[in-house]
Amino acid sequence: MPASTDNRIVVRAPFDAVWEMTNDVADWPNLFSEYAAAEVLSTEGGAVRFRLTTVPDPDGRAWSWVSERVPDRENRRVTARRVEPGPFEFMRLRWDYRELPEGVELRWRQEFAVRPDSGFTDEAMRERLDRTTRVQMAHVKSVVEARAGQGART
Repeated sequence: MPASTDNRIVVRAPFDAVWEMTNDVADWPNLFSEYAAAEVLSTEGGAVRFRLTTVPDPDGRAWSWVSERVPDRENRRVTARRVEPGPFEFMRLRWDYRELPEGVELRWRQEFAVRPDSGFTDEAMRERLDRTTRVQMAHVKSVVEARAGQGART
């Protein structure tokens, strides 16, 4: 059975703003703190294929991979997968957007299995992805809210 993560956050901004900003892959280095570069490689049939490169880690190493996203605005969902899986046997992602009275709930799910030679266990990777996803979701929330002119409300 594959490992998985499931994280949520509410962004206090209109749906259209949240959808547009979080699906503008070329702008992800300004939206996510972990990405140094995002290069759109192709857009075909609604799918976006792109290369992400991370900010260098404490050892100075940057990671890069190709992924593909298929946004479905009508159903308020994005499905994605890593084309170059790196340390994973596979990595599938799903983002769901749900309008609530207080804003838009973003739900990000990842389903994966690490390669046996990766140096990680599925559980260790799950813990790492859970931790970094929560940090990135909070960052995305603050950027989107600021750009949308909503600011944080208490």
